[in-house]
Amino acid sequence: MKNLSLIINGVLAVAVAVLFYLHFKDCKSCTKAPNSSINAASGKSGQIIAYVDIDSLETNYIFFKERKSDLEKRQKSIESTLQGEAESLQRAAYDLQQRAATITQAEGEAIQEKLINRKAALEQKQMQMSESLMADQTKFNLELNAKLDSFLTEYNADKRFSYILTYSKGGSILYKDSTYNITNDVVKGMNEKYKAK
Repeated sequence: MKNLSLIINGVLAVAVAVLFYLHFKDCKSCTKAPNSSINAASGKSGQIIAYVDIDSLETNYIFFKERKSDLEKRQKSIESTLQGEAESLQRAAYDLQQRAATITQAEGEAIQEKLINRKAALEQKQMQMSESLMADQTKFNLELNAKLDSFLTEYNADKRFSYILTYSKGGSILYKDSTYNITNDVVKGMNEKYKAK
């Protein structure tokens, strides 16, 4: 699940970088006023930048916690299934070694071929299960982002914020003013919407 958090943070960091690039790429006054970004953040030019603490959102958003728990259970189930089948295959291989002196060469080759086929089938199953789990994680990330985008669009319908960024400890945003932290509002609102469904 650390990968899930890293994926979400990575996607959001790229989105922030793109927004900043698009906002400042044609800014003629940027070279004249070195504090223009500070003025924008403080609202002197009519722009306010808010942020959502993504770690708090993940900790407190019910949808996220439920889906994360479901994915973790599924991952453990897959690991348990694959481990059980791998152990069964190892026991069969050990059994073949123990019986090698008491069976004919043709019987040994037939059993060995079955073991090779079982191993190939197990590897194929592992690959399919991993791909299925990754697809579910990707679907979850997209669904989470869609829910967050939808809520923030409604939340900022009055256009009071020019940008709403994500913050996570150790991320690309080095400083935050807690005055512009809207995390609690976002978590509360998104939980209310989720419970209503």
